[in-house]
Amino acid sequence: MKPTIAPFPAARPRRVRQTPAIRALVRENTLTPDDLIWPVFVRDGVNIEEPVPSMPGVMRRSVDLIAKAAKEAWELGVPAICLFPYTDPSLKTEDCAEAWNPDNLCNRAIRAIKEAAPEMAVMTDVALDPYNINGHDGFVENGEIVNDRTVEALVKMTLAQAEAGADIIGPSDMMDGRIKAMRDALEAEGHQKVMILSYSAKYASSYYGPFRDAVGASGALTGDKKTYQMDPGNSDEAMRLIQRDLNEGADMVMIKPGQPYLDICRRAKDMFGVPTFAYQVSGEYAMIQAAAQNGWIDGEKIMLESLLCFKRAGCDGVLTYFAPAVARLLND
Repeated sequence: MKPTIAPFPAARPRRVRQTPAIRALVRENTLTPDDLIWPVFVRDGVNIEEPVPSMPGVMRRSVDLIAKAAKEAWELGVPAICLFPYTDPSLKTEDCAEAWNPDNLCNRAIRAIKEAAPEMAVMTDVALDPYNINGHDGFVENGEIVNDRTVEALVKMTLAQAEAGADIIGPSDMMDGRIKAMRDALEAEGHQKVMILSYSAKYASSYYGPFRDAVGASGALTGDKKTYQMDPGNSDEAMRLIQRDLNEGADMVMIKPGQPYLDICRRAKDMFGVPTFAYQVSGEYAMIQAAAQNGWIDGEKIMLESLLCFKRAGCDGVLTYFAPAVARLLND
């Protein structure tokens, strides 16, 4: 689009900014609860709600309280929830078998949410790090994160989640070829309606620290994830990976982290025109909360502005820990 504007004073752009009513009429992007996916952390036990110290306001909840929280979020207008397990260290192994246990934390939580809020969309995470004694998203052999054996395990994990009732599978592992393998398996096992929201452009970012605390992966991780997650300096590569995942059967794509990578969101939406999401990750959330608690920023205003920026950059929705708080504000 080439802007056309008359010379001053015929054109006075401030005319369309003079009142709240006029600003609302010409606003190009808006934020609603429909744009939100709420990431939550599930832990073992009953009636347990414990804070995550590095993420003020975020809790690990037992399955019963996850179901209750999901119902409350649904009633606020949040359409989807995404599950991340805080796995007991005793269940973390070299073979990661707990990842596809039909009765693991994540699968029990899917069923509980579907009972409490049947219409809410339930998204899951597909990666081995919550179950891996090494803290990596894939199997580690002789110090290397191996690809093809990991993909086989991820397929088993995907099918277990689909059978538990997941609506959206979220592969966050960044292994090569996993989308085709998952899509083929879902089709073969009669799960044609299950969607794949692929973390197609997931960067090897330092913004994930608080999340790893929340799922108990920080202490287990050996080395880094740079051989499978993306280099933060790359943009064209992200487009190639998104195209690959779409060709393999992804329904939607994700960029992670979020706000520091809005250029990737914009490029992805312009280039592919598919449902595009971003994850406002733990580090982004923690920085906003910390600054707000110190009185350096207006937390509510920054929260809303940050999410509106995702919409402006082309995102159809955002995974954000702020989801219930945002929905309450927007409803008011």
